[in-house]
Amino acid sequence: MPAQQTKFLLSEDAIPTHWVNMNPDIPGAQIPPLNPQTKEPAGPADLGAIFPMELILQEVSPEPLIEIPEGVREAYKLWRPTPLYRARRLEQALGTPARIYYKYEGVSPAGSHKPNSAVPQAYANKQAGIDKLVTETGAGQWGSSLAFACSLFGLDLEVFMVGSSYDQKPYRRSMMETWGATVHRSPSDRTQSGLSNASHPTGSLGIAISEAVEIAAQSADTNYALGSVLNHVLLHQTVIGQETIAQMALAEDEPDVVIACVGGGSNFGGLVFPWLRRATQEGHATRFVAAEPAACPTLTKGVYAYDYGDTAGLTPLMPMYTLGHDFVPPPVHAGGLRYHGDSPLVSRLVKEGRIEARAYRQSDAFAAAMTFARTEGLIPAPEPTHALRAVVEEAEAAKEAGEERVILFGLCGHGHFDLAAYDAYLRGELEDPEFDEADARRAIDALPDGVPLLA
Repeated sequence: MPAQQTKFLLSEDAIPTHWVNMNPDIPGAQIPPLNPQTKEPAGPADLGAIFPMELILQEVSPEPLIEIPEGVREAYKLWRPTPLYRARRLEQALGTPARIYYKYEGVSPAGSHKPNSAVPQAYANKQAGIDKLVTETGAGQWGSSLAFACSLFGLDLEVFMVGSSYDQKPYRRSMMETWGATVHRSPSDRTQSGLSNASHPTGSLGIAISEAVEIAAQSADTNYALGSVLNHVLLHQTVIGQETIAQMALAEDEPDVVIACVGGGSNFGGLVFPWLRRATQEGHATRFVAAEPAACPTLTKGVYAYDYGDTAGLTPLMPMYTLGHDFVPPPVHAGGLRYHGDSPLVSRLVKEGRIEARAYRQSDAFAAAMTFARTEGLIPAPEPTHALRAVVEEAEAAKEAGEERVILFGLCGHGHFDLAAYDAYLRGELEDPEFDEADARRAIDALPDGVPLLA
């Protein structure tokens, strides 16, 4: 390996030609979603009202690899491949023998990993003759990414933005509007879902999803687009992990542990799934760590059951870890992680013990982010600060054990629109919202009846 190399870069011809589909790799992954009305297995007809057939076929495909359309690869060239960095200064600051690498997705036009799926979703809808998309967004990263993607392909976009993030991150809203989107604070007075949740003014991703699905179902020329959770979304994100495998080969190194933050699972699956397939096929003992907020600990304190993906119960019931679709998480700055459920694929891997889930308090995550920013120079978005906290733990464990552990993590976006959170931390005013066990228990007790129990 070249002495003191920091960046590991790929040329445009190294952009992956296929997405990695984990459906065939996971025993039991084909547990079907259920129709919200009949509670019977949902088929393409149940999804066709809000998704184009191309995305539905990707959602249920048994193929291990799915070809990326050339129009999508051309758009990817605007920012992909993204860089892999060796965090040498962070290693020195921590005094660890561990070697730390991070894949940085903040170089995309929207500043996060989210365009990796926004672009193919907008493309598929345009090819299907759809004129308009409707979506939700938490911290604004998905909403801004889809606004960017819709601007590329000439689609209109309406966004329901979670209330707490709408207030905390006004410039994310400005970004969306710059790319031509219309943005509403959720819960809003524009939908029945919003009106029925007016008593939760901070909102949640579950409420915003309900509002977006409600609008999308009313017009034949309008579809819904989801930024996480579903299989096809995680599929699109696997360009991250595939590039990273090639870049770690350039570094002549092999990760012992791969870490990413997790809310709905898109960022986590995008980095981890290609490595997980490789580890399984080649017999590597790689560990995989999912870092979530302690205020919304879906994987660490939720139950594995069928639940709605939204608050109003308009979406199919999905087999996943959940805190209950009625649970409204406290307002943490990592708005993209404030979701009651998680990806069925990620949930199944956690259930089988192939992924370790850890939960971190907001203040501990920001402390790790400050160390990173003051050594590596990049200011992380609040979401990946949770992954950084896990990185620090792993680096300290390597130091205590005297091991040359190799740590790879995903820095899924920059925090340039999140400086109010850093300002609160620097002033000693950053709150640590508590997870309300009683609220979650009430929501879990209200899980849908008449559905199969999951083993």
